[in-house]
Amino acid sequence: MMKQFKHLLEKSAFGVCSYLGEKMGIASATVRLYFIYISFITLGSPLLLYFFAAFWLNIRRYLKSGKNLLWG
Repeated sequence: MMKQFKHLLEKSAFGVCSYLGEKMGIASATVRLYFIYISFITLGSPLLLYFFAAFWLNIRRYLKSGKNLLWG
């Protein structure tokens, strides 16, 4: 049950921490923890960076899918 919840959460959370963890060669859980710590220290300002990264990753996935941008 807990693994299903974790998978659902990771899938719906845009995969930003997983992507960064893969690129840097560290566990995604570590990236999430550091992101949470930094967010508390800086009063949530990294959320803008997170949302920008989520937007960028979704655009990349859309472009890699090969769909026509004009006619969907």
